[in-house]
Amino acid sequence: MNLLIVDDEAPARDRLRRLLEEIGDYQSIAEAGNGEEALAYCSEKQPDIVLLDVRMPGLSGIEVARHIDTLQDPPAVIFTTAYDQYAVEAFETEAVGYLLKPVRKEKLAHALRHAARISPSRLVKVAQSARLDHRREQICARLGDQLKLIPLTDIFFFTADQKYVTVRHKGGESLIDESLKALAEEFAADFVRIHRNALVAEKYISAVERTDEGKYHVRMRECGDVLEVSRRHASELLRRIRGEV
Repeated sequence: MNLLIVDDEAPARDRLRRLLEEIGDYQSIAEAGNGEEALAYCSEKQPDIVLLDVRMPGLSGIEVARHIDTLQDPPAVIFTTAYDQYAVEAFETEAVGYLLKPVRKEKLAHALRHAARISPSRLVKVAQSARLDHRREQICARLGDQLKLIPLTDIFFFTADQKYVTVRHKGGESLIDESLKALAEEFAADFVRIHRNALVAEKYISAVERTDEGKYHVRMRECGDVLEVSRRHASELLRRIRGEV
């Protein structure tokens, strides 16, 4: 098996590497010091198992796990964490693999034997129960075997078309395999639904225009796109623009 250790603290990575070398049975053991390095490695090398620190600066372990789940063949994930009552209860409730720091060899060997892939919905529940911020700051798009992180602040809107959602952002357009409904729930504070197939960033709306036929359109700042507003979502959009909600 190929295994990746992800932790922002070098001593923690060193301890896990030593334990894994004692346990054996692994073809290669690689390391990453942050979430972005972990994503790049997972895209390129496709490890079988990731030992993933929960709390890291930048991308948290929960967020990294959600992103690597978008890979065609995602690795199994085992979280590592210092003792935290809420995190431990959340992992156990959702049957998610975890190890308490400092990690013991027997516990590590047992966790590796039972490592499994974790669904995104379960990860969200874990984050909520563990009182971690489950709202992502980036969206992850897959380009072939590579993962591309798109900052939420760079996104103009999402549009749905059958299976995929298109992300319109400052760098162009990207496809993601997520539902518009889930995106609308997660990013409700900053994005507003204007159509069953469209979710737009409120801060990039430059104007709401009404046609002679009584229909509404939104004109987007910077990108210049004009999107149709459905009759069903027009009242909610107008309330948001007026600051009534």
